Amino acid sequence: MDEPRTLPPRPRDRLFAAVTLVLAVLLLPAALARRPGRAREVACQWALRMRFPAEDLTGLTDGAMAAFTAARTEALWRYGQLIGLTSGYRDPVVQQRMFDDEVRRCGSPALARMLVLPPAESRHVQGVALDVRPHEGARWLEEHGARYDLYRIYDNEWWHFEHRPGSGGTPPRRRPHPGVGHVSQDVDGPGHSTTVSTWRSENG
Repeated sequence: MDEPRTLPPRPRDRLFAAVTLVLAVLLLPAALARRPGRAREVACQWALRMRFPAEDLTGLTDGAMAAFTAARTEALWRYGQLIGLTSGYRDPVVQQRMFDDEVRRCGSPALARMLVLPPAESRHVQGVALDVRPHEGARWLEEHGARYDLYRIYDNEWWHFEHRPGSGGTPPRRRPHPGVGHVSQDVDGPGHSTTVSTWRSENG
């Protein structure tokens, strides 16, 4: 599966990024009036909402939401880079349906787990997994996400990142796919043991 660093930026993505940055600049005076201390973040959120109107950030943990917001605010303002969300929190019923569909498609639960995990093991269900786009945004997040405790987790999914606080900026060991080495990890600190999850397509 293609890695984000091996794919050249698409002209369309660069155009969208440039237009979104211009929108953020135009919205900055209104954001200053609304939230003087966080104007750039607010203007960025407004501009990104126009670029990605179907995004749904509800259900993310407070930590994951804050980290993702801060990361893509920096990405847009300092680097002119867009980061959109294709899939974040998922209801357990939705996750189970996705897993069942993958079992039917692949023919076995073991093969399905290479692409999607059941709800009890899903980081999406826990609200700490983020599937992002486009490739350039994923590449930026892979390079800079450690500042926000956001890490790429799987070799076969360039779009899947997880909020892993308490790591001290050290990336977790990447796995080939979700079904390999499935072990418990802390989500928001000690005492909150959970596991990892993902989905197989950029569009979640």
